[in-house]
Amino acid sequence: MPISPARSAAFEILRRVEQEGAYSSALLAAIDESLNPKDRGLCHELVLGTLRRRLWLDRSLEHFANRPIEKFDLPVTLALRLGLYQLRFLSRIPASAAVNQSVDLVRAARLASAASFVNAVLRRATREPDYDPSAAVANEIDKISIETSHPAWLVERWSAQFGREEAAALGRANNQPAPLAFRFTAKAVHDSDRSPERIIDELRTAGAELIASKVAPGAWRFIPRKGTGTDAVESQLESGMPALQQHRDGNQLAQAFAKEGFIFFQDEASQLVAHLLNVKGGLRVLDVCAAPGGKSTLTAALAPDAVLVAGDLHEHRVRTVRQIAAQQAAENIHMLVHDATRDLPFADSAFDRVLVDAPCSGTGTLRHNPEIRWRLKPSDISELATKQRAILRQAAAKLRVGGTLVYSTCSVERDENEAVVNDFLDEHPEFQRAAPKAPAALLTTDGDVRSWPHRDDVDGFFMTVFQHRR
Repeated sequence: MPISPARSAAFEILRRVEQEGAYSSALLAAIDESLNPKDRGLCHELVLGTLRRRLWLDRSLEHFANRPIEKFDLPVTLALRLGLYQLRFLSRIPASAAVNQSVDLVRAARLASAASFVNAVLRRATREPDYDPSAAVANEIDKISIETSHPAWLVERWSAQFGREEAAALGRANNQPAPLAFRFTAKAVHDSDRSPERIIDELRTAGAELIASKVAPGAWRFIPRKGTGTDAVESQLESGMPALQQHRDGNQLAQAFAKEGFIFFQDEASQLVAHLLNVKGGLRVLDVCAAPGGKSTLTAALAPDAVLVAGDLHEHRVRTVRQIAAQQAAENIHMLVHDATRDLPFADSAFDRVLVDAPCSGTGTLRHNPEIRWRLKPSDISELATKQRAILRQAAAKLRVGGTLVYSTCSVERDENEAVVNDFLDEHPEFQRAAPKAPAALLTTDGDVRSWPHRDDVDGFFMTVFQHRR
């Protein structure tokens, strides 16, 4: 039997993630056009599920193989991870298909000599269906690490910051599919034939089940199929649907609207950042770390008469912002390349609103980008915090008296969030926290905004609103 297109594509994506440092989200988007809906759904589930469960899978495979995972060739490791993921987490896939296709993947990778080994390891896994690699682990941090497939240093870090139960809950949530959310673009707002109201009606007519966001004004999310766990996911895979979409026709129509630039898929917490800027009329707005452009283009849609300047460090990232803005008909954005850690090429006090959506560790986005957890190092967080302080300092100089500055990250780390904000306020007494217009459930005791995957079912974001008071 030939290797299924879904498994072949998943194997190649996982190889590139490991060998090239590529991002699974970009690779999955690139192959979507070449797969039919059913294969596309299975490919997404295999790639993201395998990356999310990697540590649990590896510890199990070491048991079944009686040798360390480091001893395997990469194609063997990937084929085994894919096979075991299907055996343990996709119960509707026949065990014979999961095993045989993994064996075929190794053969296709020109490692035929390893085929019998892969077959033996996965056959043993079918004979020991209840094996749990965390069961005999006494250390609580290590146990949570294996159970949730997160590096032990990250679990320990979260436990110290938020408590062990919160760390475990966050880790578990990071292994669940993220809801699919979208918002309307400037193009939809100004097109009477494709107004937001008509788009919602058309999506619902096509079978999509939608609910208005409780986090970001004007945002919508798809409601998942009824049911929980593996059965809910697999019933969607069988119908050819990505993990949290209800109906194939509604999904295809939503994708068509996105390609035409009428809607934009964006996490609800990410959208909230733009709303906190509270841009109106002809205000001048600076977004110093704009790529890939979701917050700038949302601001453009909310305030078409505003003058927006969107900058980023690299030309290719600015090109991405330009492309997204053109697709969405966000015509009031001016773009440039700049290093936001250095003096910005604008006069001081030149802007009414400034957004610093700072480069960060991304630990709030691990549902979307599971490979980040395996690439991060503890030193990365302190290095990023240093960069964030520099960017915030430079950006603040460009805000006029009375203006609003928003600082945000998609990280849950206090070092990148509260610590950066508190240091900034200590150094800049002319700034003070302002009350953010955000749902009360997201407000912290300090007046910041925090969202959580395990509490709010959105990405983990941190946001602070400052006002320049003199």
